Amino acid sequence: MYHKVIIVGNLGRDPEMRYTPDGTPVTNFSVATNRKWNNPDGSQGEETVWFRVTAWRQLAELCNQYLSKGRQVFIEGRMTPDRDTGGPRVWTSNDGQPRASFEVTAATVKFLGGRGEGVDASDSYQEAPPPDMGEDEIPF
Repeated sequence: MYHKVIIVGNLGRDPEMRYTPDGTPVTNFSVATNRKWNNPDGSQGEETVWFRVTAWRQLAELCNQYLSKGRQVFIEGRMTPDRDTGGPRVWTSNDGQPRASFEVTAATVKFLGGRGEGVDASDSYQEAPPPDMGEDEIPF
C-alpha cells in the first residue's frame, strides 16, 4: 500500500536541523495551509491547518539552508501517524483547547516565492525513496 500528501503553504517558523546519533541530518519545520470561502449569509469563513514536516539527509540540509519563516513551499510526502492512536498527534493547548498535529515526512520540497529569496522558484529537491520505504513497498 502507498499514499502521498501534497501541501502548499507557508513556514510558520524557521527550520530546526539536528543530527541522529549515527550522523544523519534531520530538519523539522511547520507549514500552515489556508482555505477561505463565502458562507450562505455572505460572511467569510477561513480555516488554517498546520503540518509538522520532517526532512531527512540531503533534503534536510537544503531545507535548513534555504527555508525561513514565511517562505512559501510545496511539500510532497507521506503522513506519519501517531504510534499510539494511528491518527494525528492530539493534545490540549495552554488555553485548554484540543489541538491536533498532522505529521508529514517530506519526499520532495519545492521552494516557492515569499520571504528568504535567494533560490529560484523552480528549484526543487527530492529524496528517493523516502525514509522507511523499502523497494518492496513501492506500488509499481
